[in-house]
Amino acid sequence: MFEHLADLEAELEKLESRLPEIYASGDQAASREAGRRHAELKPVVDAYTAFRTTEQDLADAKEMLHSEADADMQTYLRGEVEEKEAQLLALELVLKELLVPKDPNDGRNVIIEIRGAEGGEEANLWARDLVQMYEGLAKRRGWKVETLATQPSDMGGLREATLVAKGPDAWARLKYEAGPHRVQRVPVTESQGRVHTSAATVAVLPEAEEVDIEIAASDLEVDVFRSSGPGGQSVNTTDSAVRITHKPTGLVVTCQDEKSQLQNKDKALRILRSRLLQEERERQAAEMSDARRAQVKSGGRSEKIRTYNFKENRVTDHRVKVTVQALDQVLAGGEDLDTIIDALAAAEREQQLGEA
Repeated sequence: MFEHLADLEAELEKLESRLPEIYASGDQAASREAGRRHAELKPVVDAYTAFRTTEQDLADAKEMLHSEADADMQTYLRGEVEEKEAQLLALELVLKELLVPKDPNDGRNVIIEIRGAEGGEEANLWARDLVQMYEGLAKRRGWKVETLATQPSDMGGLREATLVAKGPDAWARLKYEAGPHRVQRVPVTESQGRVHTSAATVAVLPEAEEVDIEIAASDLEVDVFRSSGPGGQSVNTTDSAVRITHKPTGLVVTCQDEKSQLQNKDKALRILRSRLLQEERERQAAEMSDARRAQVKSGGRSEKIRTYNFKENRVTDHRVKVTVQALDQVLAGGEDLDTIIDALAAAEREQQLGEA
């Protein structure tokens, strides 16, 4: 399990011998990279050193126990063996956790795409509620949220919305939100008080930087048109809305929230770069299906990662079988939403440790 740790130990030793030279060179990029790598290697190598020391101490204690004839000394040595075995198990767990691969998207800004799915106008109203939930979560955790695009519906809901959440732990928390979110409640459109089931889909993508994805101008087809609101009426007297089609992949992104055509184009390109980055990472990982489609599936009511039941005041995450009886708090982005996310993070960690 730890075969390559000796290589990491040798790498750290070499790096530490070169650190003074790197820092003295004045090359800030090289210094940052060296410091980052040192911070990664040091805890792993320290834990490995402690593991080997404890492993040797255990072997020595077992050898002494085997050759010791005195009863009192045997009792003492058995205690030593048990203590070293417990320490070894604890250090093995620490090493496993340190060796779990880091998520390459940690620290990135997060693009969240929310769309009303099954349920007609109620699904669009539900999509709006989910937007507000993530805005509440972002405010409580100190993230910044930027709206890239919205498409309002006739009754004040949202057919779709695209947000960017910016915060050091935004990806680590929001990545679990991808998938269909099902709601069970009496819609405002229901005259007889019957509970309806509707759904909205959430896709979560890391925001790509320009250095991540280079897009040739010749690969883009850019159309401009007038912005429209609910019911299709024009809400702008100039051609400021922008639709960008990436010809090699067929991806289409539309932005119309800004009054400036240039601002809408810039936002559309940000969304497009992030979608292309996601597709490229999937290709490199040899995944055969489109991740965004896998995240949201069809958006059907039967395909859900989470159910929000208003009558019973409960939220259930079906992936980890966790239920909280605090729907209002969850929809406000409160700590009860963190309870669900914490359970998902713990389950992912447990799975990673089991595969280590």
